[in-house]
Amino acid sequence: MNYGYIRVSTDKQTIENQRFEINNFCQRQNIKIDGWIEETISGTKAYSKRELGKLLKKVKKDDLIICAELSRLGRNLFMIMEILNICMSKECKVWTIKDNYRLGDDIQSKVLAFAFGLSAEIERNLISQRTREALARKRAEGVVLGRPKGRKSSKVKLSGKEQVILELRKQGVTKIELGRMFKVNRMTIDKFIREHIKPNTCVQIA
Repeated sequence: MNYGYIRVSTDKQTIENQRFEINNFCQRQNIKIDGWIEETISGTKAYSKRELGKLLKKVKKDDLIICAELSRLGRNLFMIMEILNICMSKECKVWTIKDNYRLGDDIQSKVLAFAFGLSAEIERNLISQRTREALARKRAEGVVLGRPKGRKSSKVKLSGKEQVILELRKQGVTKIELGRMFKVNRMTIDKFIREHIKPNTCVQIA
């Protein structure tokens, strides 16, 4: 199966330019698109929460995903590498038009797959290490982490943790990881940051 993947960040952008590029490319290469995946969503959103995630679950060996450029897959290198690594593990090909990128079954792709997987593992370990170090430092300073006993409200869980959350965010810990850490969902973390942490004091990490 050959899939055309199109993503725009806002409804003010148009998918037509990307569709035009992919169709022109396929005509030149004599490729037929069997299915289109189109979505209007930020590339910082986890791919598992996007239509792309559904596509990655169903692709099989020798399937082909074509997109205008690698940045359509995600907004940061770590996410893109993780997506490409999934495709390699499923022996699914990924081609981009503007970047002229080809991920297939050749030796170069296999080397890249190893590099992608290793880089992703290193990045996860670094995030985990930064998180542990930040938490250990806060404990040493006498900051109580986690949910207060007998209190179940999400706001109570995070109350008094503003500085901890701010520092963890500055060190690259995502909102999803913070949610797991404090046992709340990502939306609760997002709302707490907006309501209790001053703008421009926290880096913009999804």
